[in-house]
Amino acid sequence: VNQSKLDLFCKLGYGKQDICKVLENLGPEALEDDVLKELIRMGSKPQALENQAQPSPLKLVARGSCSTTPGLKWLGKDESDSSDSLRPIVIDGSNVAMSHGNKEVFSCWGIQLAVDWFRERGHTYIKVFVPLWRKEPPRQDSPISDQHILEELEKQSILVYTPSRKVKGKRVVCYDDRYIVKVAYEKDGVIVSNDHYRDLQNENPEWKWFIEQRLLMYSFVSNRFMPPDDPLGRHGPTLDNFLSKKPVIPEKKLQPCPYGKKCTYGNKCKFYHPERLHQAQLSVADELRAKTKVLLTLGKEEERCNCSL
Repeated sequence: VNQSKLDLFCKLGYGKQDICKVLENLGPEALEDDVLKELIRMGSKPQALENQAQPSPLKLVARGSCSTTPGLKWLGKDESDSSDSLRPIVIDGSNVAMSHGNKEVFSCWGIQLAVDWFRERGHTYIKVFVPLWRKEPPRQDSPISDQHILEELEKQSILVYTPSRKVKGKRVVCYDDRYIVKVAYEKDGVIVSNDHYRDLQNENPEWKWFIEQRLLMYSFVSNRFMPPDDPLGRHGPTLDNFLSKKPVIPEKKLQPCPYGKKCTYGNKCKFYHPERLHQAQLSVADELRAKTKVLLTLGKEEERCNCSL
């Protein structure tokens, strides 16, 4: 079994037995994309690395339940089956790094800033995808800064290198965008990138919907990672709801009536009247009608009393 491929798909969270089975069927020369396709086809689901040997009942916890292991997010472990209420995050490392480096330098610090932002929000599943050749010493035509950050994130099982190799002196690179979209789609998570992945949208209608609905764009402002407050536009969900498995519907806040106590609309007024909370909200006309009705009733009663005398 090809050890490098085995390690790669283990990092993605797939079970060792499933990976070995697929590699045996496809052969040692199988491309990584083909292995991933076969794993998806056979229904293999990513599972927590620490639970591969002994399956735990925790793996069957329904989505959206409260997390019982919040501390794991700082250990960098793979909580693919954790039951927290926040969506898994899949970061396009190249896009984020080049964006932070002003499209001139591959800035690894930009990746760290993005990871830290999601960690502070409480996300327990964060994956960053970067091509393997970024491990190589930087060249003049492809500068890279703070390269040690990649090694640190890899140790925390946050960063995953997509495969690449050299054939007759030429670099053969696997399409890392495909890994990003596939893993995010399978995990029902969020893609962090300013890329629209139009080629992948055209390839699969389900991916098209997913990319349209789950792509989180961002900006860097003075070394601060900033996603928009309205990821899907002004009429879409808030950022908190976008990143949550269970969106919270905000309470409708009523606007106070601009006329206040002088308002003559009574209970027909669509605005909020705090002074009318404990009284019947009648319009002035309705109040006059009610008073007139009472006076007429009293007058008739008086007439009856006089007649009886």
